[in-house]
Amino acid sequence: MPQQLPAEIMKKAAKGISYIAHPLRLRILEYLDVNGASSVSAVTKALNEEQVIVSQSLKKLREANLVKTERRGLFIYYNIYEEYPASIFVCIRKLFGYMTDNFYFLADGYKAMLPRDYTGMVANQIKLFANYDKMRILEYLTLNGESNVTDIVKATENPQLKISQYLKRLRDDGFVTCRREGRYIYYAITAGVHKTAIQCIHKRYDSLADKSDF
Repeated sequence: MPQQLPAEIMKKAAKGISYIAHPLRLRILEYLDVNGASSVSAVTKALNEEQVIVSQSLKKLREANLVKTERRGLFIYYNIYEEYPASIFVCIRKLFGYMTDNFYFLADGYKAMLPRDYTGMVANQIKLFANYDKMRILEYLTLNGESNVTDIVKATENPQLKISQYLKRLRDDGFVTCRREGRYIYYAITAGVHKTAIQCIHKRYDSLADKSDF
């Protein structure tokens, strides 16, 4: 059974996810995922945004190790660096395909820019779980399956009241489901971008020979 990540690693991951939870930044990452390494001017023109705003967003994404840079002559090109942004888009596109019956987006490996309003909606959804404590709960449920509050409290080392409050918010936002069995309430994580994010964070951590590179 996979183990939960060290606290400092999950805090870094939560910070990275919080950077993604922004409509323009998510749109920029989506563009890079579809088109590969691109210059600031190319991203600016494609997204129809002001260059200074795009540059500021790329700077933040680079600081969070979500994009990497490469100089080609006079120009600097940006590309996705982390594992989870690219994998998150796989999930986002499939969700869009199911919602709209668009079979193109259900095909493995298919890449295309999604409607702006849909990307904005997803960014706002990510914002709802881009929190260390919430992600700790989602991580535990991803690794261990359906669990009761007592088990989650023990694993996350947080007060029961705090965990119960977070579980209620996660349930209200559709990230977990619950059922009662006798005295106990059991929670399970639902499918979606939140579960994909946790899985991708673990995948990247497991792939690193030097874990300090996370």
